[in-house]
Amino acid sequence: MKKIDRRKALKNLATGLGGASLLSTPLSGLATTTDPKGKTIPANAYGNKDIEEPVTAITLGAGARGNVYGNYGVQFPKELDIIGVAEPIAIRNERYAKKHAIPDENRFTTWEQVFERPKFADAIIITTPDDLHYGPCMKALEMGYDVLLEKPIAPTEEECRNILALAKKTGRIVAVCHVLRYAPYFIKLREMIQSGIIGELVSIQHLEPIQHIHMSHSYVRGNWHNSQKTTPIILAKSCHDLDILRWMVGKPCKRISAFGNLTWFKAANAPEGSTNRCTDGCAVEASCPYSALKIYHRDRSYTYVFDFPEDETKHGDFILEQLKTTNYGRCVYKMENDQPDHYVTSMEFEDDITVNFSMEAFTSYHGRRTRIMGSHGDITGDMNEFVHTDFLSGKVTKWDSTVDDVSNYKNSGHGGGDWALATDWIRAVKKQDASLLTSTIDASIESHIMGFMAEKSRKTKQTVPISLT
Repeated sequence: MKKIDRRKALKNLATGLGGASLLSTPLSGLATTTDPKGKTIPANAYGNKDIEEPVTAITLGAGARGNVYGNYGVQFPKELDIIGVAEPIAIRNERYAKKHAIPDENRFTTWEQVFERPKFADAIIITTPDDLHYGPCMKALEMGYDVLLEKPIAPTEEECRNILALAKKTGRIVAVCHVLRYAPYFIKLREMIQSGIIGELVSIQHLEPIQHIHMSHSYVRGNWHNSQKTTPIILAKSCHDLDILRWMVGKPCKRISAFGNLTWFKAANAPEGSTNRCTDGCAVEASCPYSALKIYHRDRSYTYVFDFPEDETKHGDFILEQLKTTNYGRCVYKMENDQPDHYVTSMEFEDDITVNFSMEAFTSYHGRRTRIMGSHGDITGDMNEFVHTDFLSGKVTKWDSTVDDVSNYKNSGHGGGDWALATDWIRAVKKQDASLLTSTIDASIESHIMGFMAEKSRKTKQTVPISLT
């Protein structure tokens, strides 16, 4: 096994910083504690100045994620022109079409209708529900479109492999929205690991705190509450994390073990006096942390899922109506949910590198936490900052990795990763060069297989080998 020359790694990094000391100098714009208010803009700052004609695209699914990528076109119209939309919810279809000045003939109710016409754009943006990724992606590739595909790739391993095979056969570009690869925080962590500054990578511990209200919103009441109808939570929520861990390690995963279950959000834990809906006179509504009336109506949290009327004075009544008619108003203990609310995954990578990943619903906070252990140093981080400790010198350095909330960045989530991905995808499509992306279908397939094998391990209570063939 080739060993890392740590002294050479430090020298190379210092050279890249103009000969300055790595441990006292910002990494590519990352601010040290000497400038606590400093922020960073991703190295691949949004926007492609050399693009003369925009990529034309059709969006399939005009919900939250469809608007994230669509908004990039609003901010950078010379790079991305949304010329079509397929969306079954009329108000979403209408608002998306208005925002992008989409002509009526390019507005569709279902994704199938888009492909009844000859190819009329450069690319397809697929932000449909998880179980509706496979069909439109396969059809788009057959018809010669390049694709931006929201994660997960597809609900089954077979379908993921089929998309990969067709992408290779057609030569089209498929970028998977593993946006954490484009977040400055993870970019810099990977650079530090791969540089050898911490010596040999030995182990990683990574935590994804979902936050208890977020869990109840998305995976108990929300669209992903039933794994059979969508995808298992390890893919629906955490394929980002499996992907970023594989990317940072830089070596294949050999075997995986997983544990977890649905412990709290089930009928056996329903308090006495609870009703099927929080609006039905529930006796414990005022003392329940998962009260839909509190979350959506009184606190006005997570209301992005509702298609509000234009008149803001009617929003309160509108929310109450949604709570009386949709799953968002139902008791969290009386849903048809089956997603685990805690999930622990242990992985062994090549060269005996071990990784532990924990997805936890019952936290009061968001924001991934990462601990990286090497033979000559360690790194701890929380997506806002990370701290590097050098074992030889004892020097401790803190790096600020937050992103400025300036106009070009305000619509990009995941630590700045959403729009950084869009920037690279547009460049890759224009140049017809998939190597300009880090989250191609080829790269993303491995972490999906890790997710499927984790779920197999959880259900069979066995350690499962990872095979990419």
